[in-house]
Amino acid sequence: MTALDAAWAERWVRTAAAEVTAHRDELTELDRLIGDGDHGVNMDRGFSAVVARLDDPEAPPRETVGQVLHLVAATLMSTVGGASGPLYGTAFLRASKVTDRAGLDAAGVVSLMEAAAEGIVTRGHAGPGDKTMVDAWQPAVEAAQRAEADGDPAQVLRAAATAASDGARATIPWVATKGRASYLGERSAGTEDPGARSTAILLAAAAAAAGPAS
Repeated sequence: MTALDAAWAERWVRTAAAEVTAHRDELTELDRLIGDGDHGVNMDRGFSAVVARLDDPEAPPRETVGQVLHLVAATLMSTVGGASGPLYGTAFLRASKVTDRAGLDAAGVVSLMEAAAEGIVTRGHAGPGDKTMVDAWQPAVEAAQRAEADGDPAQVLRAAATAASDGARATIPWVATKGRASYLGERSAGTEDPGARSTAILLAAAAAAAGPAS
């Protein structure tokens, strides 16, 4: 199986940026219903800034997956407002520390997923069932771990992306117990968590950047 290299990581980021732009209004509307109403705008601003950094001719070379993810982390932390900047920034930063290599095999992708999810839990102090982005990340990690035995890093990503999407949709009927949405109590039920939805979008982009299933 072909390892996922720095070129894949850059494709992931560019694909994610395009998808975030395409879903900006959807994310903003979800956040308007149960949050601050700026999640889509903030994510779009952040990933647009990441692409600009990638395109900077004076930027240092990025030869490993970790170097690409570190650039993403630093840019999101400095440009994205609200909770999503620190959360996603921490996720990419933690992931960058376990992926500082030329390419990732299936085990490497699992390590990336685990580190990112651990970063989000540590930074956000949320757990499964709280109706946050953790509810997309946790099933994604579990699906990645199950798929690792197949040995195909792209398949690990596809499994994670599918589980993240299912996890995000599962938050719709739940009552939020963490974050801004928790202030609404029972009124938070009936709306998909915007952070879980954006997680599903980002992981779908990672799988798409790895190529179609064979």
